[in-house]
Amino acid sequence: MNLPENEVVLDLEDGGRWTSLRMAGREWLWQGPELTSGSREGMTSYVDVGGLDECFPTVRGTPDHGGLWNQPWSPVEDDEDWDAVQYEDAVLLRRFNGGDVPDSTETHTIWADYRLIAPPGFRFVWAAHALLDCSVGAFLDVPDGTTCRLYPEAASLLDWPEGAPWVEASWPSPAGIDLATYGPSDGTAVGAVLVDCPTASVVDGALELTLSLSCPGQPVSTALWRNLGGYPADSPYRSLGVEPMLGRVFDLAEAGPGDAAVVPESGELTWRLVVSARTV
Repeated sequence: MNLPENEVVLDLEDGGRWTSLRMAGREWLWQGPELTSGSREGMTSYVDVGGLDECFPTVRGTPDHGGLWNQPWSPVEDDEDWDAVQYEDAVLLRRFNGGDVPDSTETHTIWADYRLIAPPGFRFVWAAHALLDCSVGAFLDVPDGTTCRLYPEAASLLDWPEGAPWVEASWPSPAGIDLATYGPSDGTAVGAVLVDCPTASVVDGALELTLSLSCPGQPVSTALWRNLGGYPADSPYRSLGVEPMLGRVFDLAEAGPGDAAVVPESGELTWRLVVSARTV
């Protein structure tokens, strides 16, 4: 999709993945570790290819990274502004730069609207699993004091309570870990959820990318994956995931009360993701 000074490239055959996001004169999405090429349709184990995957109805757990990455999306016949994909009894639709223009003063702005049609009471977690192409020293800007749920891959960095699915601490250095900085490779990988944090910005050099999610009445967070050469164990690489999320947990199976999004009685839920870039 070509927009003034902005460009989003999609691969509908490969899980509807965003393969490129060009804003403010640069590419923001990491192009992956070259583990495979072409569509992942029909694969049963998740393969990381970079870009932005739509994770639904969970991020971790079963199915890993959700059930959409390995099936194609299709344009809606009577309104080709929308693309759609079905997962079990749920249909997820997505369009770019439609409807009301968001309240953003930035020249470099795109927005994606989502519509989920599913049985009332359907619980889910969704994340825009964006892997960003950032240099060493880039940093994440979110409000100090934000509750941060650290996940077990961080166990080697702190005294982990036995059997705990996560440990809660406060941003920007939860449990003494400097998660705000995308530092040099040190052999660690940390996943976290910034609870009830709808907006996060990444500053890389002279540019800032901001991702902001809105869905009134639902839990809106930001997931973080900071891999400094600690994953996977057999052939580690670097990656930085900043992931607007509906929910407060990675794994739907671990969601307590209020930790998952829920489809209302109408059988339809809508949300919007706004992405902007600017010089700082």
